[in-house]
Formats: sequence, structure tokens, C-alpha cells
Amino acid sequence: MKRRTKIVVLGSALLLTAGAASAATASDTPRERTTASDAPRQQATADAPRQREAAALTGTAKLYRSAGDDITFSFDAHLAAKDKADPSKATGTFEFSHYLNGEGARAEVKVDCLLTGGTVAVVSGVVTDSDLPGAEGKRVGVTVHDLGRHDRLGYSWASTGSPVDTEELPKCVSSAPFEKVKKGTGDFTVVPWQPDL
Repeated sequence: MKRRTKIVVLGSALLLTAGAASAATASDTPRERTTASDAPRQQATADAPRQREAAALTGTAKLYRSAGDDITFSFDAHLAAKDKADPSKATGTFEFSHYLNGEGARAEVKVDCLLTGGTVAVVSGVVTDSDLPGAEGKRVGVTVHDLGRHDRLGYSWASTGSPVDTEELPKCVSSAPFEKVKKGTGDFTVVPWQPDL
């Protein structure tokens, strides 16, 4: 299929995102938290305990779509303890893809900022590889609300319809987490940032 058709299909599918997700209810309640995101990670080494990282966003899940779209987001983003005062020193990658009836695109992103607060994370980065023409070199941002089996997600191109149409996005900027994660497809984990204020 021609690339132009792929862009139109992806753009149309992503435009439907905002309308379909705005009908989502806010009745999801946070799960009881007993994960590493509530307490420092204390993995002992041969010499000393490991210091808790300053922030993190990890995990993979698909988004819920009644039309059957296959939309997947996967994160491996971290802010080291030594970089606690500077979220723009975050490292890692994230990936996303959106397909419907075999048409769509995917992208790989190098992380350039990570901010977390409680169970919410905002991560941004620059697209390094994609089959969506014009996406490479663009900065994109994603927001995740870690609610256990009812996680939510938002992205910087929610109002434009395509990551290609976002101009000069600053680091760590995204939309509210309006999308729902599809039941049984995975889970995101947020390690909260605790800056010295």
C-alpha cells in the first residue's frame, strides 16, 4: 500500500482517539499499592545496597478500542538517582504502534525527559525509527496513569491526529491520560520522583 494511504489511515485512526476516549468514565480507582513504586528499591550488592532510581516508567499494554484497533505502547524509561535534580537526563526508550485492518505505523523513541508524580508519569523523546513518513526526528510525549489493571494513557498528538503534525514540542509535555488500557493486555509501572524541594 502506498505511504500516503498509510498516513491517512493512521491520521484518521488517531483522530478517532480523542473522540472515542473522551466518553471514557473516570470511575477507575487506584489499586492498593504494594509495588516497588511505593518504597525504595533495596537490592543488595556485594559492597552496599543499591540506591533507588529517581524515577521510572516501565511496562507494555494495548489501548482499548471498540473498533478493534491494535494500539500498543511499551516503555523502558529511567532517571538515575545521581540525576534526580534533572529530569532531562532520563534515559531509555519507548515504542508505540497503531494498526487497523493491517494498515498503520510504528515508532521507536529515545527518551529525553521523564517526570513522575505519585502514579502519573510524563515521558518524552525523539523518534529515532518509524515507518510513518515525517515522524523521525520529531519529539513526542506520553502520559501514563498507573492504576493497576485500569491504567490510562495520553499522548502529545491527541489534538493533532498524528505525531508528524506536532511542531516544536518541549520536553516532558503530553496530554491528559484519557485512553484506557485494554483489559488483560499488560500493565505500566511508575516509580515516583521525589525531588528535593
